[in-house]
Amino acid sequence: MSKERVKVGIPGLDDMLGGGLIPGSITCIIGTFGTGKTTFSLEFVWEGLKKNERIIYISLEEREERIISYMKLKGWDVTPFINKSLFIIKLDPTDFNIANNRIKNELPRLIEEKQANRVVIDPISLFEDLFSTDAERRREMYRFIEGLRDRNCTIMLTSETDRNNPFSSRHGLIEYLSDTVILLRYVRPTEISVDVHLALEVVKMRMSAHSREIKPYDLKQDQVEVYSEANVF
Repeated sequence: MSKERVKVGIPGLDDMLGGGLIPGSITCIIGTFGTGKTTFSLEFVWEGLKKNERIIYISLEEREERIISYMKLKGWDVTPFINKSLFIIKLDPTDFNIANNRIKNELPRLIEEKQANRVVIDPISLFEDLFSTDAERRREMYRFIEGLRDRNCTIMLTSETDRNNPFSSRHGLIEYLSDTVILLRYVRPTEISVDVHLALEVVKMRMSAHSREIKPYDLKQDQVEVYSEANVF
């Protein structure tokens, strides 16, 4: 790829991705609770803001003030960017009609209107939950993702893992629709071990070579640190 990569903003992870994400691609961060999915997406947001890019952050879980608070706790002053180059939208996933309409119909228009370079939906799994059948979910998610591909922006989605399969998203669908899939998980050396590690794997990356190794990472106060030169154990 000749185009300059889109940096996530986490050096070890960008190294594993061959320098960063493909411009205009769709990435999904999949993990169970506590693995840092939202933190990864906020690193992606902050990296874009530092580069004077325009970002849309759609949250189906946290309120705007809490998202801003998380970023300030990391030492990032995002106040000057709010509603200028950072647009945070909180949706209530329990209201099907509003959430469904705003994500499917208003988001593409909003991307064009705000000339967004980066878009985050956190978590996409709550949007997937809105559909009553697997067939409807597959049909609507395919249409939605394909519609996003026509926009000139790089997109990051987060998803909960399946309750019974830590290697799959909740509905086992978004990883097939995304260009890049990053899996976050806990690793225990043994079932009774007191040592618990966080581990990251780039499961898939279309149009690019990437690391296929499983690497440890830490969620620190001010940053995510991926140890791309280390082993999990």
